[in-house]
Amino acid sequence: MTVAQLGALMPKSSIEKGVLAALVGSLLISFDPVFIRFSGTGGFDTAFLFGLFTAISMSSVIQVTDQRGLIRVMKQSGWPLIISSLLIVGSASTFVLSVKHTDVSNTMIIMSGRPVTTAAFSWLYLREKTSPALLAAIVGVIIGMGIVVSGSLESPHLLGDALALLTVIFLGLNGALLRRYPEVSRMAVVGLAGFFMALIMFFPAQPSSYTLSTWLIMGAMGLLSAPIGRVLNGVSVRYIPAAEAALITLSSTIFAPIWAFIIFREAPTSATLLGGAVVLATIFGYIQWTRKRR
Repeated sequence: MTVAQLGALMPKSSIEKGVLAALVGSLLISFDPVFIRFSGTGGFDTAFLFGLFTAISMSSVIQVTDQRGLIRVMKQSGWPLIISSLLIVGSASTFVLSVKHTDVSNTMIIMSGRPVTTAAFSWLYLREKTSPALLAAIVGVIIGMGIVVSGSLESPHLLGDALALLTVIFLGLNGALLRRYPEVSRMAVVGLAGFFMALIMFFPAQPSSYTLSTWLIMGAMGLLSAPIGRVLNGVSVRYIPAAEAALITLSSTIFAPIWAFIIFREAPTSATLLGGAVVLATIFGYIQWTRKRR
């Protein structure tokens, strides 16, 4: 397929571009738990490798594709670049540690609360109005999340669930911030976050103990799927409201448990399946409704 043919397949309206970026980004991010489980290392080691490879991939792409160069891109992005990067460090670190301490389905469904935190922070910080349709969709997501959690109340996963909740808070804050400053380079944000994460996690990590397979698995995650997915999520808020983008990216909470079942035979409970179905139906119902309205 030529570049021209590929370009012809891309959406023409900015709203559809935002929706597509959010969907593809969430699909790529849904593979994160698979890479984390396959890495065979502890949470700090996984976060270190994730950050290291992400920093390498994003800085290289910026240097090659952006005429301004890496340093100038970072300077022009200003202070929001640093704040957003630190928020990503928080969300990525707590996410990795959460997957290590609880079931994939628990982590991903708890993260489905992201639209709630994003909408709340967008209202507090941006005074961005939340439409009745979006509020209804958020309620649907909360119901689905409640169904899933109700089936896991007796599981000893308190630490992992608490870390997933912190991930949601960091993601909500970052979504509102990037909505306020759309000119900030999303690649620079993800790359700088990777650098900060590798720097922080280097001290508790033990790189000398890694096997070749660990380097290869985390290289695939840190160089390709994870940073590209997060860049696409960041790009989506240039075209659609932050809370709406967060709602669409919740599709990763459905895809990730599917991969966990196929690869690790980590079978979701009936409550997880029912709650996930509610979340998925809410997401795509909202997307279809807004497209018709527009």
